[in-house]
Amino acid sequence: MIPKAEASSDSKEGEEKMRVILLGPPGAGKGTQAAEIKTKYKVAHISTGDILRQNVKEKTKLGCQAQEFMNGGKLVPDEIIVGMMGERLKEKDCEKGFLLDGFPRTVPQAEALDQLLATMNLSLDAVILLDVDDEVVVKRLCGRRMCRQCGEIYHVTFKPSSQGMRCEKCGGELFQRDDDKETVIRSRLKVYHDQTAPLISYYDEKGLLRKVNAGTSSSSVMAEIEALVQEKVAE
Repeated sequence: MIPKAEASSDSKEGEEKMRVILLGPPGAGKGTQAAEIKTKYKVAHISTGDILRQNVKEKTKLGCQAQEFMNGGKLVPDEIIVGMMGERLKEKDCEKGFLLDGFPRTVPQAEALDQLLATMNLSLDAVILLDVDDEVVVKRLCGRRMCRQCGEIYHVTFKPSSQGMRCEKCGGELFQRDDDKETVIRSRLKVYHDQTAPLISYYDEKGLLRKVNAGTSSSSVMAEIEALVQEKVAE
């Protein structure tokens, strides 16, 4: 059962909130599920990449600091990302809760997030792990094909084009992106496992981790997530 979040000082009594982290390897369907959760539960979907790009675009103080590191080909330090996250969580659309996607990625980032939430008198409800076998991920991603002209996405197994290797919409040639090649996918999976294994243990020890079988259909995965959410609401 998802533990009930502690009420923040500015919460309305009895108001339900959902503060969740979504974890999972590439190809697990995080983007699809995040969009469903955002729509159904009216919570903010917060992606690290999105807030980084927004801060850089708007030339905020943190955005300018991040840009310097990016221009030098360096990773943006955790303290800058956490600072951006803190500002983002203060925005109005986070009042009903939030869904973090792509953050944290490491235990130090998770510890920094804990400290940030504590200063805001907030706590996490759950960390949902979309659990899927590597071979399923490889099959999902290796089978993707993109139209060179309009960018439409197909899949050789799950969404084949009726026109063979041509796009149904514009007739453009379908091709496999470099990111969807098996060697690249397996390399990304190794990085994910190396980074995320300690993070999974960290949240498991805190009693926050909830595993969802992401090797099934998108609708089945969403049903599992909804069941977890309903358990929280029923508390």
